[in-house]
Amino acid sequence: MSTPSEIVDTCRTLFISDVHLGTPDCQAALLGRLLRRVRPERLYLVGDVVDLIAMRRRAVLPPAQQQLVARILRLARGGCEVIYIPGNHDAAFRRLSGLRIHNVRIERRWIHELADGRRFLVSHGDEFDTHVRIAPWLLALGDGMHQFVLRLNRWCNGLRRTLGLPYWSLASALKRRVGSARRYIAQFEQAALHQAWREGLDGYIGGHIHQAGFRAGYGVLYANDGDWVEHCTALAELPDGRLRLVDWQGRTLATEPHVVPAPPPTPGVLVNA
Repeated sequence: MSTPSEIVDTCRTLFISDVHLGTPDCQAALLGRLLRRVRPERLYLVGDVVDLIAMRRRAVLPPAQQQLVARILRLARGGCEVIYIPGNHDAAFRRLSGLRIHNVRIERRWIHELADGRRFLVSHGDEFDTHVRIAPWLLALGDGMHQFVLRLNRWCNGLRRTLGLPYWSLASALKRRVGSARRYIAQFEQAALHQAWREGLDGYIGGHIHQAGFRAGYGVLYANDGDWVEHCTALAELPDGRLRLVDWQGRTLATEPHVVPAPPPTPGVLVNA
């Protein structure tokens, strides 16, 4: 990612995912600050917004999380088109696909057209897990380590708040240094790129892997909006259709790369491709 620079306070569309409401890791207050600053015409909730899996064990819904839900519903009532695409942690909501509840439209996936005419597949991304060749035991180990790192992340940022320091993602810093995590991310991105290419689209927008960023390949664009437990990032579409990755303050972290048309190579990491 580039150094945070220009502030985005006007956007056509905002994409957020992996909020994990109902857990102590949810950074609801920071997301609330972004939604107070940025008023999108359309808001995509791209999965794992509510962590129903974690809530079976223990539900945590402090005032900041309740206020965030209320703010999203106010946006929906106020004319912002809100589309909720459930993920694997809120998969129970998928049975409601096609319905509109409190002005929030629920869909399994969606094709979003940018202001410049480009068309992007929008989905949570967990459907690509079957295409990523990582040993099951390694995934289980990684999930356990991830939960441990999140607990450290909470402790670290609690201390930083006491010292008057801004939010910082310990989990993100560690993830960039772990080889297996980098391989998983690269394979996931390739699977998503290939799916967008197969459908004749200009790109893919999703979440799931808690790793925000852009990648170009096969002549299409991959964009991941990140999460709100570790990185606190969102994807913003500007009025002219350009995409930017922004943080909780609306600062630009990365801009979309130029996509060069190219025929796709054989995707060796894909199953049944």
